[in-house]
Amino acid sequence: MVKIRLFEEEVNQLYLSAKMPGLAHLYIGEEAVAVGVCEALCRDDYITSTHRGHGHCIAKGAALDQMFAELLGKAAGYCRGKGGSMHIADQDTGNLGANAIVGGSAGIATGAALSAQMRGSGQIAVCFFGDGALGQGLLYESMNMAALWKLPVVYVCENNQYNEYTHYSETTAGALGARAEAFGIPTEAIDGQDVRAVHAAAQSCAERARRGGGPSFLLCNTYRFHGHHVGDIDRAYYRSKKEEEEWKKRDPISLLADWLKKSKLAENKTLEAIGNEIAAEIQKAVRFALDAAYPDPEEVGQHVYA
Repeated sequence: MVKIRLFEEEVNQLYLSAKMPGLAHLYIGEEAVAVGVCEALCRDDYITSTHRGHGHCIAKGAALDQMFAELLGKAAGYCRGKGGSMHIADQDTGNLGANAIVGGSAGIATGAALSAQMRGSGQIAVCFFGDGALGQGLLYESMNMAALWKLPVVYVCENNQYNEYTHYSETTAGALGARAEAFGIPTEAIDGQDVRAVHAAAQSCAERARRGGGPSFLLCNTYRFHGHHVGDIDRAYYRSKKEEEEWKKRDPISLLADWLKKSKLAENKTLEAIGNEIAAEIQKAVRFALDAAYPDPEEVGQHVYA
């Protein structure tokens, strides 16, 4: 979680210093969801991600230097600089890709689960999506097929409370989890700020999927501490500072650190050492990306899928 947090803070600085082209959607505040879920997976299990996907990529095992290189449009990036922030994929770790289309990866994850079932590989797929995807028909079509065929897929809804700039209560009718329950899919709502709770729920879903029990739906209630994207600085017109401060009291990293110290599993100096080690790793990765070469213009038509 600290690695994701420091990565995203550096991404923000790259944007503010005009070193990064385009925008990025920071995952700060939601780290417990990606880490809690991905720690329940094997390396060859599949995930699909979202426009706010850096945390998923890192939690599944992506290398920081290649991540930064992709964000900066460099040839050393995961997609040779052509994907940018919202289209990072890493097949070596089972990451089938981030997707800028809301709900756009539902069919990909479900198809990957079908492939795993047909091959008898024992793999499962996880589909990460935000609360905004609950307004997309593709998600329901995919969940319907997954339920009918008992596919090994876990649908993880990261409810960070806002569809861009609108609270989900103004856009989504009824109870969020009820939508999956309508397909007969087991559903659980959990505290997305508690990585231990997320992990326990994800582990249960993963084991169920591997046993042939079919799909599951996890509703993780969480919060993005920053704006919808790096350019969304003044958020006062759609959410209050008081609301933000209340959520920040439940920082997932602080919650885990407090539990570790209370349980006498770690001391402050240990946690500080972890932070310092990761900070050094981040700076090394940034330097690698800044010094890396851009792809040759002649590559523009290569490695492109349509």
